[in-house]
Amino acid sequence: MTTARITDDIAQAADIIKNGGLVAVPTETVYGLAADGLNEKAVERIYEVKGRPAVKPLSLMVPEKEALDKYGRDVPRGAVVLADAFWPGPLTIVVKADPKIPSIVLAGGDTVGLRCPDSEKTLELLRLCGRPLAAPSANPSGAASPKTADDVLAYFDGAIEAVIDDGPCMLGTESTIVDLTVKPYRVLRQGALAAEQIRRALADSVYLVGITGGTGTGKTTALQSAEANGMLAIDADAVYHDLCQTCAPMLCEIDERFPGAVEKGVLQRKMLGAAVFYDSNALADLSAITYKYVVDAIDDMLADHAAAGGAYAAIDAINLIGTPLQKRLGTLVGVTAPEQARIARLMAREGVSEEYARLRIHAQKPDGYFETHCDHILRNDGSREAFRLACDELFKKLMEEKANG
Repeated sequence: MTTARITDDIAQAADIIKNGGLVAVPTETVYGLAADGLNEKAVERIYEVKGRPAVKPLSLMVPEKEALDKYGRDVPRGAVVLADAFWPGPLTIVVKADPKIPSIVLAGGDTVGLRCPDSEKTLELLRLCGRPLAAPSANPSGAASPKTADDVLAYFDGAIEAVIDDGPCMLGTESTIVDLTVKPYRVLRQGALAAEQIRRALADSVYLVGITGGTGTGKTTALQSAEANGMLAIDADAVYHDLCQTCAPMLCEIDERFPGAVEKGVLQRKMLGAAVFYDSNALADLSAITYKYVVDAIDDMLADHAAAGGAYAAIDAINLIGTPLQKRLGTLVGVTAPEQARIARLMAREGVSEEYARLRIHAQKPDGYFETHCDHILRNDGSREAFRLACDELFKKLMEEKANG
C-alpha cells in the first residue's frame, strides 16, 4: 500500500474514510489517526495499526456542538456551555453515549468522548463524510505523538491510506479530557486546555436568577425561598463582608485608595464610611475596587456549584441593574414593598431611627425603577406567608420553564 500525502483534495480523503480506510488528520494539538467512527471494521483497523489495547476507548471527532445531542444522550447543560466556550479547540467532552455508537469505540463502556478539532481541513473532512471520526493520536501505542505529517509517515507509511498534510500542529499537546457524566465532574487527562479555564466556563452553565430591590423590601425572604426550591443562594452583601475579613488583595487596594481604612489587616468600617458617604466619586472608586473581587468570589461559588451538578442559583444584590453581572442573569426579579413597611423592618433590624430609615430609603431607587428594569416583580404588600407563597410559585415556575427548554 502507498500512503498518499493530501494537501488540498479533502474530498479524496473523505472517499477513503467512506470506504473504510484510515487517514491521518491534522488538529491544533497532534495528528490523529481517523476512521469512520460508526464503522466497526474501520475502527478495528485503528486498534490493529496502533497496537492499541482493546480496553481503551476511542473519542470521536465531530464538526459542531450539535453533535453532542446526536451522539450523546442526557447531555448536561455544562457540556453545551463548554462546547460554546472551547470548540473548535483542545477539549474532549465525555458524555453518555448514544446507542448508535459501536461498542468497539466505547471499549464496552457507555460513555463517549466528543471533540471538535480546530483545523479547517479536518472540519471540512468531517462535513464531507457526514460521520464522526474515531481518531486517537497517529502513533503506535506508547510512542511520541506526531506533530507533523512527516512524523506520521515515519510511523505508518504503507500501513494507512493517506495523511492530510497541514504543516506542524499549533499546540503539540493532546486535548484535555473532561468527564461530565459524574458529579463532581473530573478532568481525566490534563492537556492543552487548563483545568481552571474549564472550571470558570462551567460557572456559566448555572441558570442564575437575580433578586434586587430596595432596603427592607424582603429580598432575603425571596432568597430563602429560592434556596428552599433547590437553588444555590448567594447573598452579595454577605460575600462582600466575608471578603472584608479574608481577602488581603482587596483590603490592600482599599487602603491604597483610602489611607488608614485598613489597620493591621482589619477594615475600619466607620472610617471608610465617613470617607465615601458624602462623596459620590469616592464611593464610585470603592465600588470599582470591591466589585471585581465580589464577582470573582461569586464565580467561584457558581463554578463549585456546577462541578457538583448544580444547575440553578439565585443572587440577592441591591445593585444589579446596569452592572456587568446583569448580563450573566437568566432572569431578574425585583422585590417591592410599601414604604412604611420598609421603614418598620429597617428600624427593627438595625435599630435605627424612623427618620434615618426614611432618609436611607429615599436615597434609593423608587419602585418604578425596578418595575421598569426587571423581568418579574414580587410585591411584598401582604402577610409574610402570602409573600413567601408568591416567591415559591415564581421560582418553581422559572425552574420548570428552564428545565423544559
